[in-house]
Amino acid sequence: MASRVLIIDDDIRLATMVRDYLGSSGLTAASEETAAAGLARLEREPFDALVLDVMLPDGDGFDVLRRLRTSSAIPVLMLTARGDPTDRIVGLELGADDYLPKPFEPRELLARLRAILRRQRSPEARDVLRFGRLEIDRGARAVRVGGAARALTSHQFDLLVALAEHPGRVLSREALLDLAKGEALEAFDRSIDVHVSRIRAAIEDDPKHPRRIITVRGAGYVFAKQQDEG
Repeated sequence: MASRVLIIDDDIRLATMVRDYLGSSGLTAASEETAAAGLARLEREPFDALVLDVMLPDGDGFDVLRRLRTSSAIPVLMLTARGDPTDRIVGLELGADDYLPKPFEPRELLARLRAILRRQRSPEARDVLRFGRLEIDRGARAVRVGGAARALTSHQFDLLVALAEHPGRVLSREALLDLAKGEALEAFDRSIDVHVSRIRAAIEDDPKHPRRIITVRGAGYVFAKQQDEG
């Protein structure tokens, strides 16, 4: 499935050119003109990388980056028309992955994006499991849905990871506890069901009608991938 890139830039002509160029190069690109619209789009939809302009009509890219880095590890390539090298330093210190001054060659932007995406797929980056809007950061032991952090206990996090690492496979309570290094006693007193219920409350849009963690009667639980997740 093609990597998805969001562009936040109020220069409509430039954003359209970049979007079309990325699209012709095998990526899927979308664009927004303001910080508010871009952040809202990131909450609604999953993207693999962000191209972010520093100068925006309702703020600046640094503010957007600060907000993103409180809850999201999405790779960010920053753009700026300002020549001050301080901008580059500030952006990188705030968590930008790369930086490109305007004007730029579309081929260079594409090359930098592909490098970012390759790093994202590296063994180190595989600590993060992504399923649509759900992001499970094994290294940081953090869970986010649409960029918003969700609170789980340590045991609940381990159970979620055990399920997510085996999508589509039915796991019995005993197998789940073994994978999560839980105590065998919990498999018998059914407290695992309580933990799963709380995980659903944290990650499901409608916990009473779960679409992510499905109960298989008499067998256990299965972590279901959505159709658009490959």
